Amino acid sequence: MGAGPRERTFAVTRAEFLKLLGGGVAGAMLAGPLAAAQRAAAVGAGYDFWFTRLKYNSGDWNVDQRMPSNLLTSLVDYTSLRIDPVERVVELSDPKMLSAPFCYLAGHKAVEFSDAERRNFERYVRNGGFVFVDDCNHDIDGLFAKSFEAQMANIFGASALKKLPNDHSLYSSFFKFDGPPATTFELNGWGDDLVHDYLKGITINERLGVLYSNKDYGCEWDYDWRNKRFLAEDNTKFGVNIVMYALTN
Repeated sequence: MGAGPRERTFAVTRAEFLKLLGGGVAGAMLAGPLAAAQRAAAVGAGYDFWFTRLKYNSGDWNVDQRMPSNLLTSLVDYTSLRIDPVERVVELSDPKMLSAPFCYLAGHKAVEFSDAERRNFERYVRNGGFVFVDDCNHDIDGLFAKSFEAQMANIFGASALKKLPNDHSLYSSFFKFDGPPATTFELNGWGDDLVHDYLKGITINERLGVLYSNKDYGCEWDYDWRNKRFLAEDNTKFGVNIVMYALTN
């Protein structure tokens, strides 16, 4: 499906990376804000990418816990990025999140940002950050969707969140897609039971800063990474596109 793997150079070998995953390191979550020393160590190790999950005070931010391992292994497989195998968890209210190259925010329940969370979210996006937001309910009328969209309208304006055209550069940033891939969760009788043929986003200065999905990609990719070899097609390839877009735009 489009562009193939590129020449690889890694901070860790694939064997070492998989060994870390087998030990559960990549799925481990740091308790509390990311310490400055830890981030400095990551930069010093020469990592090009580390996965940052945003912890927010409302709702259930701690979902799809195996998903990052799958995405990280795909980045190792297909790209030349030097990947940190450890998932980071950073509180949205903590200014340290402003230094992340990519952030992930998901959940099922209501999203109600505190003043500090709202300030950091806006500052991060307006200053070049990228947040991938996934609605685990896959329900455009659900609690997460309605509350998150209200937060975005409050921060960026009522018309800021728009549907992305299927020729958006996100869909060709690495692999070629004709639009957002469907997920098996969209027609499982839960949520709105619809296949959403679009994603939404907030664009700042001609750059996508917030990518918003009602397709529940997090659950689609939330399986033991060792089972990926049984799939006819690696369903995390679109996640590679998301990361590559975030890093190159």
